[in-house]
Amino acid sequence: MKTETNALFSRKDISKILFPLLVEQILAVALGMFDSMMVSSVGEAAVSGVSLVDSINILLINIFSALATGGAVVCSQFLGHKDKENACNSAKQLYYAVFAVSSALAVVALCFSGGILRFVFGKVDADVMEYAKVYFVITALSFPFLGIYNGGAALFRAMGNSRISLYVSLVMNVFNVGGNALLIYGFKLGVTGAALSTLAARILGAVVMLVLSHNRNNIIFVDNVFRFRPSFPIIGKILRIGIPGGMENGMFQIGKLITQSLVSGFSTPMIAANAVANTLSSFEYAAGGAVGLTLITVIGRCTGAGETEQAKQYAKKLLLTAYKIMIITSVLLTVFAKPIIGLFDLSPEGAKAALHLVLMHNAATSLVWPLAFTLPNCFRAASDVFFPMTVSIISMWAFRVIGSYVFALYFELGIYGVWIAMFCDWLFRGSLFFIRLINGKWLLKYNKT
Repeated sequence: MKTETNALFSRKDISKILFPLLVEQILAVALGMFDSMMVSSVGEAAVSGVSLVDSINILLINIFSALATGGAVVCSQFLGHKDKENACNSAKQLYYAVFAVSSALAVVALCFSGGILRFVFGKVDADVMEYAKVYFVITALSFPFLGIYNGGAALFRAMGNSRISLYVSLVMNVFNVGGNALLIYGFKLGVTGAALSTLAARILGAVVMLVLSHNRNNIIFVDNVFRFRPSFPIIGKILRIGIPGGMENGMFQIGKLITQSLVSGFSTPMIAANAVANTLSSFEYAAGGAVGLTLITVIGRCTGAGETEQAKQYAKKLLLTAYKIMIITSVLLTVFAKPIIGLFDLSPEGAKAALHLVLMHNAATSLVWPLAFTLPNCFRAASDVFFPMTVSIISMWAFRVIGSYVFALYFELGIYGVWIAMFCDWLFRGSLFFIRLINGKWLLKYNKT
């Protein structure tokens, strides 16, 4: 790589991007855990219902989040090419795209909420389904606002200013937790209160992001966003990167929903154990997610500037950083897993299963997760979007979906079989992505877009 003075990003520059993202990810997970703990006060059925709906919401949210990533890549590439005018225009088109897609998904969710829940989860306990219906309808109203927030956060990350997304995310999450405390404990609204608090927090985040992105002192700013002037060439460029990511995320989440449908057939303690273990495991994903978002900005800027050698070096260094932080996080979570699980109102059977799942997850995460999920952002930032999409879809269905039924039912491993299949999925995709990184083919795609 070039010397520090000629590099596009100094160590200090990368730290300024990475550290706020890391803090943001950790705080979001921590506050999300508090959110789950508050819901757990309503009972295991409430935790299970919210968990089932969250698996659907994540599917829908990831589709328009992929468009935000596509917009961030395009803006980063324009900045690397020193084309500020098109970077700003891309920002406005990104807002249009994510709002349209997130609104369409909200309409689908609202119109077919009951059918979707019955189709995905089949027969679950009546009280679990009732909680799920209430939570799904209310949170679906928040999709357009969350889409705008995600678009704005992606734009500020593309500028290298990840502190903005940290501050706004912190405000949203604190508002959400405070709203939960008021509505769940104060007004005794239970799951309805949790959903209303989430809706209000996302509205707040969207408004703040729109206001901040209008500041002309930003490297990228959005002017007259409500004066609708679509630029179809730029929207097309965003979609060429965002749609494969959206398809990848969508198919990935559909696969997870199928396995979640399998999980929903287990006992309520096992469903709750799965939900709590997933919540705690999110702490380990925080570091990998933060590095992945950093890679979008750094690699996108490098490819836009034609600095492929710098892109290679930054990719390797940031991947190593993800490994270091995730290993430390896994060790800490192993030490404190039992007392943290004790904070949730689980039955003894559910608490024991949750602990076993977390310990299994800690070992697997430290070995392969960064290769499977952090590394592909290098490829996406360089416009190499079809390879990670293809590998991810094949791996998801061949290993996680089919493997879950094989391990859980044929080998009678139950909930543990579902998680073992997930680890096999990580290992397969991570191996192929590592080969892609080494052979350098991912850097040949940018000039073809």
